[in-house]
Amino acid sequence: MNIYPYLNFDGTAEEAMLFYKSILGGEFEGGISFFGEIPGMELPEEEKSRVMHISLKISDSVKIMASDTSPSMGHVWIKGNHNYISINADSKEDGDRIFKGLSAGGKIEMDYQKTFWGAYFGSFEDKFGIGWMVNYDLKPGEE
Repeated sequence: MNIYPYLNFDGTAEEAMLFYKSILGGEFEGGISFFGEIPGMELPEEEKSRVMHISLKISDSVKIMASDTSPSMGHVWIKGNHNYISINADSKEDGDRIFKGLSAGGKIEMDYQKTFWGAYFGSFEDKFGIGWMVNYDLKPGEE
């Protein structure tokens, strides 16, 4: 299992991550995904260029991930909600166990489910107000 910080921005994720890369080094994994690339998603034109996901791998054990908020999807950036803890689980089942355990008594934002990007993913605020994301990247042949 790996645990990484996940930062939220209000339209400046790409700029911030390019800045962090210029200082810390590393490489972006998988490029930059934008909200406008989501299949079938209707978004205002100004939100299509916002970052859905970006991951800066600094070393084998250090990674910073980020996204912009999407106001039309109900995401509101408020100072204090701009940081999540992201867990990359070792298996789909382990991710489900972690999601169910940590989200108990909290507020689920997105159920742990299969996504269009080839992973199982869910997010929530735990009962103490801390934001979490649980992800498991599917391996070839896995559903």
